[in-house]
Amino acid sequence: MAEPLPLRIDRTETPIGELVIVADREGRLRAIDWTDYEARMRQLLRLHYGEGGFELVPEKNPGGLTHVMRRYFSGELGVIEGLRVETAGTPFQRSVWAALRDIPCGTTISYAELARRIGKPAAVRAVGLANGSNPVGIVVPCHRVVGSNGSLTGYGGGIERKRWLLTHEGHAAPQSRLPFAR
Repeated sequence: MAEPLPLRIDRTETPIGELVIVADREGRLRAIDWTDYEARMRQLLRLHYGEGGFELVPEKNPGGLTHVMRRYFSGELGVIEGLRVETAGTPFQRSVWAALRDIPCGTTISYAELARRIGKPAAVRAVGLANGSNPVGIVVPCHRVVGSNGSLTGYGGGIERKRWLLTHEGHAAPQSRLPFAR
């Protein structure tokens, strides 16, 4: 049996909740999620790397990623652009995730447009599923994908976090009276 993949895990506070950051030894981001969804993140890691295929080792600021995410949340939006990520997933999922990184900060596109951009215009539902299983949200900005009518649809961290992230990035997201809204 192969040795489990050692992954470094850290946590940091943000204006919209505590963030969990998982990196490999090379400092590549492997997963990122909110602590209230940590069980889902761990399940996704098991799905991608197998039961017992990885080991989470606490480490402060793995690969400098915790500091980078703090900078993003303090307003330095461009710091996440060049972060190295390493994800498992199917070739289709990885094509969707790669296309997400091409959505400029402060803008949104629809799921249909994302499907067109990867050359699969009829695969809107599959694109939505791949978008929803993105293990490195924020950095691979799945929050920048909205419904065809511009509505805020689905986000693994919750619609109010999606709204906050879009507003933080300069997009005029619809307003709300719920927590996290600016």
